[in-house]
Amino acid sequence: MQPEQRRAVIQQAVVRELARFEREFTIDGEVVRGPGSTAVAIREHAGADGTGHVDLGYVLHLGSAELPVLWDCAAGLGTTEAEKLDSAVRMWAATTAATVVELLDHRGRYGDHLALPQLPGWHAVQGPATVFGFHSEQLSDWLGAHQLLPALAAELAPELTDPGLNGVKLFLGGRAGDEVAEVRVNGEVAHRASRALGALDWPRGERFCWARLFVVLTAAGGPLAAVRAVEAPAAAPAQPVTAPGATVRRGPGGWWRGLRAGR
Repeated sequence: MQPEQRRAVIQQAVVRELARFEREFTIDGEVVRGPGSTAVAIREHAGADGTGHVDLGYVLHLGSAELPVLWDCAAGLGTTEAEKLDSAVRMWAATTAATVVELLDHRGRYGDHLALPQLPGWHAVQGPATVFGFHSEQLSDWLGAHQLLPALAAELAPELTDPGLNGVKLFLGGRAGDEVAEVRVNGEVAHRASRALGALDWPRGERFCWARLFVVLTAAGGPLAAVRAVEAPAAAPAQPVTAPGATVRRGPGGWWRGLRAGR
């Protein structure tokens, strides 16, 4: 696909997925504009494996450098490049976008709000965890029973590079002997936190299974309140987004969603 074709597929998927959160976004050139000052920006994914990847930035204040753009990348599955891109946007929306919408709404519909003694001065919004792969029940159940953020706080705190707002992605899984555990802060690999994530006792199976989730950390007294007032939440109550075939539960670890590729 040509870059403009890729962009069109991604933009249309972003509009569709954010409508599930009752957010009206419209395509405007290279960005997708949302309510108030918000938008979603798109950039080309670097690397040879970029055909099924998307790089999306949730813009909290378009045209202002006061708040950083919350960038995240996601990979999708499918038989064609368009299917892979569409799948990647759905994965991003179910985790990253859900977390940012909850950050703006602040109503507990799409994630959990945490004030952790291990991260003094920070307010955390933890969104849903999406679990995908084979025999995903074990990893899903483990995530539902454990809180990752307190366990990683000591190694994560020094990696929070922005004084007011940080986006943190956690990706873990694989199979026994072929595992991946990665923490990214504002798009950059946080090596200490990644090692700490890999040292946790999450289940390693014989077949591939992964999980990803997103957390936003905001500093007390930061500039986010003004943005939240401009990006007013929808008047009608919305339900948490549930992808076809997904399961959603509530537990000590917060929201999680299992998307099962096989048993």
